[in-house]
Amino acid sequence: MAPEDKLHEECGVFGIFAPGLEAARYTFFGLYALQHRGQEAAGIVTCDGRIAHVHKGMGLVSQVFDEDNLRYLRGHIAIGHTRYSTTGAPKLRNTQPYVIETLDGPLAIAHNGNLINAPQLRLELLSRGVGLSTSSDSEVLLHMLAGAGGDWMARIRTMMARAEGAYALTILTRNAVYGVRDPWGLRPLVLGRLPGGGHVLASESCAFATIGAEMVAEIQPGEIVRIDANGYEIVQGAPPQRLAFCTFEQIYFARPDSVFNGRLVHQTRQKLGRQLAKEAPAAADIVVPVPDSGTPHAIGYAQKSGIPYSEGLIKSRYIGRTFIQPSDELRKVGVAMKFNPLPENLKGRRVVLVDDSIVRGNTSGPLVRMLRKAGAKEVHVRVACPPIKFPCFMGVDMASQDELIAANKSIDEICEHIGADSLAFLSIAGMMRALKAEDGYCNACFTGDYPFSTPIPLIELQEKEKFADVWGD
Repeated sequence: MAPEDKLHEECGVFGIFAPGLEAARYTFFGLYALQHRGQEAAGIVTCDGRIAHVHKGMGLVSQVFDEDNLRYLRGHIAIGHTRYSTTGAPKLRNTQPYVIETLDGPLAIAHNGNLINAPQLRLELLSRGVGLSTSSDSEVLLHMLAGAGGDWMARIRTMMARAEGAYALTILTRNAVYGVRDPWGLRPLVLGRLPGGGHVLASESCAFATIGAEMVAEIQPGEIVRIDANGYEIVQGAPPQRLAFCTFEQIYFARPDSVFNGRLVHQTRQKLGRQLAKEAPAAADIVVPVPDSGTPHAIGYAQKSGIPYSEGLIKSRYIGRTFIQPSDELRKVGVAMKFNPLPENLKGRRVVLVDDSIVRGNTSGPLVRMLRKAGAKEVHVRVACPPIKFPCFMGVDMASQDELIAANKSIDEICEHIGADSLAFLSIAGMMRALKAEDGYCNACFTGDYPFSTPIPLIELQEKEKFADVWGD
């Protein structure tokens, strides 16, 4: 099949300090709730106050862990990670969390994001004689922490002063778990409380409901949170910079039941859909989402436009979660492997097809043809974000600019390419009105205005495997 016309988040992180509880089991269910953030690999590191235990592997959380290996992961302290690779090849040695032994006991790290100055930091470590065993920028952060002076809080501050880019971290030591959010707030991190005592950290609040925790706070840009036997402490680790929360967390990446900036993501996406209907009305009979990510946007569009909402496509939620590659014959089936139309809902109808985004343009055309074949009279495509014209260097597996359809074609040309009767994207101004611009967002993929002052070596950063693989397959 052609590459899926969606962006991929890089990973989800989790951390827990809960005396008397099996931290690994809680971490498993926390990662299970964060599975949408990465499906390539998963790992858990635990500690009982002295010794660290680790298990990780390629695949989904439910494929990597079972009762036997969870039983081995003893201790009341744990961090976990579920991965989609952005820096570093999708191989077992790049699977997180990373763990090493130090004079102060075990040290482990799980990282969501991408450092734009990782090549320079990596070279500094190698020049000091530090050996690196992976091609991931996350291992660079681990050794920066291990080699810094002072207590762990001081070491984290030293690391934050040098690391530039996107990062939400969970860090395990023998007696605490730390959470760290980059000064730009590019990646999310939230703090929760368990009913029986103890605290948890996660990329998204949706992980808390799964384990019975309640949300305490959203960690703010540049903050460090320590959870230990005394509860939690939040301190400012680095001065906050211009807020640049990734817009796509709101548009697509996060689960709809998560909360950002005090607002439910599902409600925010409905607002985007309502704004889209206001800006780009269509004469149509039904509003149909591209499931599942387009559903709340389509609900909002239907609410504002007054056009009835209807399901027209059914998505197979498991076809993308297999490691079995389709044959050439199946590959030609394309999006039909993931979507089935509902002809009785579509026959003779003028359809507004609402999607969250168009990246490469590989999926939209086949979906439009599928709706027409199922009997749709007209298909008007509406997209709940602006055209994506620039690559991302902050941890989203964004296509190179050559592959971004909106960077190379006008809206009219894209409309012709996908075979729609009409096509419209949400404006940047309209998007920010729905999201509340004052919250501070990174819109670099729409505008080319990146949040960093450091010159970015564009060609180098577009290489996912920019670090040499020294071990082979």
